Amino acid sequence: MHISNLIDAFQPAAGPPPRKLWGFIAWALRGSWPVLVAAAILSALAGVLEVLSAVVLGQVIDAALASGPGQFFSDNWLILLGFAVFFVALRPLSFGLAAAANNIVVGPNVTPLVLSRINRWTLGQPVTFFDNDFSGRIAQKQMQTARAVTDVASEFINTVAFAGASLVGSVVLLLSINPWVAASLAVWLVGYLSLIRLFLPAVRKRAAAQASARAMVTGQVVDTMTNIKTVKLFAHDRFEDRAALNAMATFRGRAIEFGTVQAWFRLSLMAVAGILPVLLIGGTLILWSRGTASAGDIAAAGAVSIRIAQMTGWVSFVLMSIYANLGEVEDGIKTLTPPHSLTDAVDARELGRAQGDIRFEDVSFAYGRNAGGIDKISLHIKPGEKIGIVGASGAGKSTFVALLLRLYDTEGGRVTIDGQDLRGLTQESLRRNIAMVTQETAMFNRSALDNIRYGKPDATMDDVIAAARAAEAHEFIGDLEDHSGRKGYEAHLGERGVRLSGGQRQRIALARAFLKDAPVLVLDEATSALDSEVEAAVQSALGPLMRGKTVLAIAHRLSTISEMDRIIVLDAGRIVEQGTHSELLEANGRYARYWTRQSGGFIDVKEAAE
Repeated sequence: MHISNLIDAFQPAAGPPPRKLWGFIAWALRGSWPVLVAAAILSALAGVLEVLSAVVLGQVIDAALASGPGQFFSDNWLILLGFAVFFVALRPLSFGLAAAANNIVVGPNVTPLVLSRINRWTLGQPVTFFDNDFSGRIAQKQMQTARAVTDVASEFINTVAFAGASLVGSVVLLLSINPWVAASLAVWLVGYLSLIRLFLPAVRKRAAAQASARAMVTGQVVDTMTNIKTVKLFAHDRFEDRAALNAMATFRGRAIEFGTVQAWFRLSLMAVAGILPVLLIGGTLILWSRGTASAGDIAAAGAVSIRIAQMTGWVSFVLMSIYANLGEVEDGIKTLTPPHSLTDAVDARELGRAQGDIRFEDVSFAYGRNAGGIDKISLHIKPGEKIGIVGASGAGKSTFVALLLRLYDTEGGRVTIDGQDLRGLTQESLRRNIAMVTQETAMFNRSALDNIRYGKPDATMDDVIAAARAAEAHEFIGDLEDHSGRKGYEAHLGERGVRLSGGQRQRIALARAFLKDAPVLVLDEATSALDSEVEAAVQSALGPLMRGKTVLAIAHRLSTISEMDRIIVLDAGRIVEQGTHSELLEANGRYARYWTRQSGGFIDVKEAAE
């Protein structure tokens, strides 16, 4: 097995992510700890060898002074051989192994390990989680947090373990020279660590604020780019520019605050670092003047003190980076780790292929508010029944469908399918049984083939083409070509299907629903974006698609649902009328008024309700 596979980069996490810093890091890195410890040991070994290099140098100098120029090489060939082996082979090998562990094993694997776990948890959040934030900000937080955890692990291995071992080795070396010299290093180290403890909480706090501001800039820019057509249509380039500049100004302010703390930290630590060579070399010179230290001891103490002084700047920079990354991780935890508010029951059952018997039993849902949504709805939809749903904007149509899909849990009553409460089923198995085509069709920036095949990922090419033909989409797909020269079913559709017209997107979505072939079909103004000729063709194609399925069709154009088995009229979250088209016209109620007004030239039932 190649060393790059020592960490399983896509191993699932155990349980939900903790909301405390160190618990979260332990969760994110679980499964990789043995390898991380081994990498830290290799790095520590390299740190010890760095101190030993000063010892070896001191021995060579003492040997040279003891034997003199004439006898030096003949008397000390064994010491010189050890010197050469140490610097040419042993030291480079140690550093090479440490570098390989960090750069081949740890770095490339920890980021996807952490990111896959965060992303998997985020995908499990309900739709309200995404409705309440910028999608770009969420994506930025995921990448930012995964990178920060990786940097903490890598820098700890690469620097803290190395520097810690170097310091311990330095203390041992100085003890061999004189305990007082070692004591001076210990005193200096206490002052150094105290200074770190003073500054790093501020570094961590400022880093978290900067990370939050950076993510907000990303969210603002992505939000603008996603809605660029609206920006252009309203001529709001300057307005969006100001919004972006405001977010950037906030980020700039946070970056200046962070940079100011960094500058003072570095200045203070470098001043403290300058004291160390004076203490160690000066102390050793005093001992040498008294005959209790050799010239080699002076060289060893000097090499160690200068190396530690140099390392102080490096370590201070790395510690700032570690604490800054910890701040970014804490900021990511706030956004990315809320508990899932819509979960499967512990004993949730898999729903096989449903018959499509749906019941709403005294169901109420108002999004946690006192009004809106639906109120005490009871309705039985038989298997294979075709239901039309009509009502003004805000009447509860979308809420009705969202509860069927269990995008939310009911606040009162229950919804069942084939006699089973939706809350007792797994969400995935429920939604596999429901195909939905919405008015605002969702498209991925992938090929037309991938977008259609999303309805059934293992579908053959023949299946995809048959679905596209049924949805009147095959002909225009054949004419597609993207900016990379990909054509037909391989052409990419652009972000949210921007390369297609509204009607073309709708037909791709219909093809996806044809391919999914679920027993329950939900049509939310599924043909609203089609011109009359194409709509007529698609309406004809919908016949085979609906055959044998339970269908719920939301419509504003009443002509599209007039042939349904039953029509439900919603108003203020309640069912106010239901029956066939002819029965509702004969009742001369709200539906009849909608029909009359549309027949008289009104385009949308929303207008009829106003």
